[in-house]
Amino acid sequence: MRKFVMPMVAVLPLVSGGCVAKTVWGVATAPVRAGAQVVDWTTTSQEESDRNYGRQVREQERRDGQAAKEAKEACERAAREDRRNGYEPRRCD
Repeated sequence: MRKFVMPMVAVLPLVSGGCVAKTVWGVATAPVRAGAQVVDWTTTSQEESDRNYGRQVREQERRDGQAAKEAKEACERAAREDRRNGYEPRRCD
């Protein structure tokens, strides 16, 4: 039994040497990676800024279009009411 265990113990550092080194490297670089992630979360890239601005512009255009449509419909209702009451109907351009 001892003849079998001793060679395995001798080979173990050679087999697991990369794993230990990788673990040590991961532990040593973890604070740097965590700091970089925090900076990434707190800052806005140019691409994100452009995308958000485009979204805001489209939303504002949608609201403006909706308001114009509602104003035109209100004007047309008022013009129909004017005609019904015998007045000169207003223009809804």
